[in-house]
Amino acid sequence: MPIEIDQTNQRCTLIGDHNARIEGEATQVRIVTDEALRMSVAELNGERVPITEQEADALTVAGAVDGRRHLKSTEEGSII
Repeated sequence: MPIEIDQTNQRCTLIGDHNARIEGEATQVRIVTDEALRMSVAELNGERVPITEQEADALTVAGAVDGRRHLKSTEEGSII
């Protein structure tokens, strides 16, 4: 699991490539949709970590900003 959330203080850790650990307040995390990856990505301190939808939901409950958007095959230029 590439995230850890401390429910006692709403701090989280994103675990990126090569086990790099990016820590910060959950409210500083932004979750976006990466169209090329076709999945959600958590952004913190300029770093991006691909995450599952379950992890994205857990981060938003902890206070992260939810900037995801649904990809639709009917939208012009959609990758799906």
